[in-house]
Amino acid sequence: MLTDHHDTQHQELVATLFELGREVTSVLDLDELLRRIPRLIARLTNFTVFAVYLLDDRREELRIAYAEGYPDDVVRNFRLKVGQGIVGTAVAEQRPILVNDVHDDARFLGIVPGVKAQLAVPLLHKKRVIGALNLLSDRAGAFTQHDEDILAQFGVHVAQAIVNARLFERERDYTATLETLTEIAREVAAILDLDELLSRIAILAKRVVDYRTFGILLVNEATNQLEPKVALQYGEKTSMLTITIGDGLVGYAALHKEIVLVDDVSRDPRYIAVVEDVRSELVVPLLLKDRCVGVFDLESPELGAFNPRHAEILSILASQAAVAIENARLYEKVRDGELRLEREIAFARRVQMALLPTELPRRPRGIEVAVRFEPARQIGGDLYDFLAPDPSTLVVAVGDVSGKGVPAALYGAFAGELVRSRTFRRRYTTVRSSPADVLASMNTILHDRQLEEYFCALCYAVFDFKRRQLTMANSGLPYPIRRSGGTSAEIDLRGVPLGALPATRYEEWTCDLIRGDLYVFCTDGISEAADLQEREFGAARVIEAIERLHAEPTQRIVDGIFEAVGTFRRDGLPADDMTAVVVKITN
Repeated sequence: MLTDHHDTQHQELVATLFELGREVTSVLDLDELLRRIPRLIARLTNFTVFAVYLLDDRREELRIAYAEGYPDDVVRNFRLKVGQGIVGTAVAEQRPILVNDVHDDARFLGIVPGVKAQLAVPLLHKKRVIGALNLLSDRAGAFTQHDEDILAQFGVHVAQAIVNARLFERERDYTATLETLTEIAREVAAILDLDELLSRIAILAKRVVDYRTFGILLVNEATNQLEPKVALQYGEKTSMLTITIGDGLVGYAALHKEIVLVDDVSRDPRYIAVVEDVRSELVVPLLLKDRCVGVFDLESPELGAFNPRHAEILSILASQAAVAIENARLYEKVRDGELRLEREIAFARRVQMALLPTELPRRPRGIEVAVRFEPARQIGGDLYDFLAPDPSTLVVAVGDVSGKGVPAALYGAFAGELVRSRTFRRRYTTVRSSPADVLASMNTILHDRQLEEYFCALCYAVFDFKRRQLTMANSGLPYPIRRSGGTSAEIDLRGVPLGALPATRYEEWTCDLIRGDLYVFCTDGISEAADLQEREFGAARVIEAIERLHAEPTQRIVDGIFEAVGTFRRDGLPADDMTAVVVKITN
């Protein structure tokens, strides 16, 4: 009967161990697991005070992860070396230690008052100690060999459960860290100002790795040095030294393009002492393909503050940062180039506007003239001029150079100078240059310059009030419009653009100057202006505006044409430069 009773107890114990093992290994939250362990052990034996110690392999010391009955300051601050005290000895020797009268054991530390018996059980996982269970009692002889044996078996389940919980916690933290890194990547990718980017990276890095001091140093290839750009200590700005590549831990990481992780800088001959209380350091190079653009430098006053996991996380952040830094630098170059170009274009616009007439010259009586010019960009390829080679004559020239922007403006400036030189040459010769002759001469000069990718459409009109006659020639500008006798119509005057073909001849059109007649010259930026359905404004709409406004002053007619184009185009942007010149014969 006694044997049967013993067998029954053993079976119950085995069943209890199985049940407790299943319960403890089902908990994946480490904090919850640690809180549950003493409640489960209470079903196996009695104790007064309890603690779970976990081993820090790198420091070879044990800390209290959870305790019941210990003073709070002991739980927070107490550290136990492997081999120290009864718990440390159990861990070092990987075996349980039962002491039923602690006052007879020199290893007893007595950090909890009133303790008389102690049972320390190492937590073994795959022959490796990860910590220990420590049971204390205020009663001598409180624990038995049976307690030691059963807790040794239960300790195997606890060790497995802790490993599982740590793995789960690590994966959960790693997933959360990756999500954080993804958020950081999105944020830093949107920052194109280099100084703002570096400051933001230093702040965001705190979300994935805790540090005391964090610095970003960038490579200056010209000096072969690492220059500090951002340095934070406890969140406040501080200073760092410029380091030659290859010197110190920072320079070594940059030179060899590899992570440097040092648990105790005092034992590393590469370390350059700058801050007195630095004990550990982590340096991560910022690599862009095979090029190092800088480093992250993390320092701590604690030994072994950083681990390979920190290095792995920071290496991911470093790769993101390297790309963002390169983008910011490229943007900075582009921005500087754009600012320089804007200044140059602004100056070119001033030059262009200076070359265009700002006021009409002294002109014969009986003529009223107005002009409006709007480039599609800051500067354009349209040109116009009003010239008075003699008191009774006014020359009106309106042109359009192919293309837009600075090249077109330069070509237009050259063409405009040719207009002036061909017009005023007649002062010094007995032979009068006709409009056709002027265009032919300009065509020869422009073609000989071999600027094949550019050409100029130009209408050249001579209003001669001595003869009361208008003569004009055209080289590809939209047909001029004449309103005479109450009717507006295009003047069919064709011509090959200047500079396009050699030895080109141009036709002339002549008419008498009649009081009340109106002449309108427009570049194709007006006639070809498109609405949202890509329909062109066309000459017919120009004529409609002229018919509606012909009795108005010439400036109002010009403005009315532009207003009509704007209404037609609605929200569309101008695709080409626009110029309109209106000439009215008033006498």
